[in-house]
Amino acid sequence: MNKIVFTQKFCSPENLFPFTLTRKMQDIRLGILTIREKWERLLQMPSFDLAEEDYKDKDDFMVIDEAIGNDVIYLLHANILPTPRLVNAIKKLKRGEFLALPEKENIAYCISKKQVANEHAIKVKKAVELDEELQVINYPWDIVKWNAEGIRQDFELLIKTNKRQSLSSSNRYINKKNIFIERGASVEHCILNAKDGPIYIASNATVMEGSLLRGPLSIGENATVKMGTKIYGATTIGPGCIVGGEIKNSILMGYSNKAHDGYLGDSVIGEWCNLGAGTSNSNVKNNASDIMVYTPSGLKNAGWKCGVMMGDYSRTAINTSINTGTVIGICCNVFGGGLTPKFIPSFSWGSDGMQRYQWDKALVHLQNWKAFKNQKLEDKETSILHHIFENY
Repeated sequence: MNKIVFTQKFCSPENLFPFTLTRKMQDIRLGILTIREKWERLLQMPSFDLAEEDYKDKDDFMVIDEAIGNDVIYLLHANILPTPRLVNAIKKLKRGEFLALPEKENIAYCISKKQVANEHAIKVKKAVELDEELQVINYPWDIVKWNAEGIRQDFELLIKTNKRQSLSSSNRYINKKNIFIERGASVEHCILNAKDGPIYIASNATVMEGSLLRGPLSIGENATVKMGTKIYGATTIGPGCIVGGEIKNSILMGYSNKAHDGYLGDSVIGEWCNLGAGTSNSNVKNNASDIMVYTPSGLKNAGWKCGVMMGDYSRTAINTSINTGTVIGICCNVFGGGLTPKFIPSFSWGSDGMQRYQWDKALVHLQNWKAFKNQKLEDKETSILHHIFENY
């Protein structure tokens, strides 16, 4: 059996804060699919995570020397996005070969039992050189940078196998061939412009009347786009999200709400977040200078456009004004007057004179939010959140 095993070693996952506090890099959504889902579909193999003695390790993590047996493992860097040329090169790898890029880390290995020396040593001998400009996510704003290309690539992949339904005659559209609506979705009395990129609407999604959609755009399964919403490309509305107002060049990873008026631009919102009515973010400084953004390794230049990077389970109060290039950690309750601080640590309560969220209270609130979408807080989620609460 052939398997994919993702590794975060040499990928500096801490620089993708806050999103890698609660997930592995390969489970970040970019485009329509997560990185994991992209590779599984393109290589047609199941995937596993390399055991890394990490609090996020799942029960099915992979210890290669114990689990390889007679299998062939493709060990991949977790923060690299697939391209047709890269996928083709990996498929051609033979046992004991690895992909090497000029002046960069080796990024993919083909391993059998013969290459496993012991628990900590894999011996591969032959390098296969690939001169390719990789699509890599090193920092949160890279998710925004590559989202348009991610939507385009995932669109071409998914339309080969998924079932399409016809576009209702109540809608107006441009470039119909670039619009794919899965069976079970509801889209009525909307304007869809796929001239600059594809529009993909998944099953059981609802796009209410009066919505204006421009590609490249993905609307996930069971998501809801409320009446009169304006969405510009390149935007991903993940599964189970509810959105309204104005959104541009942003990713909502899943089960999050921006259900009311307000602006969201050049931003990444994790899972199980809620933006209160009227919440808006700045994505350009008034002096049009470059934006310095918090990372655990210090401030980094994100360019002249960068919105908010919000970790999972965080919320804002009504009419919250989010500063340019703001980073909000995990499970924050953000409220207060004026612009938010540029960095809000995990489990913060308020933004003016921030206090610490009480653990028991935070847990009850998260359970309440998940109940709104008929889901429960899982034991593994609780364990991950408690680790973050105690250590970050």
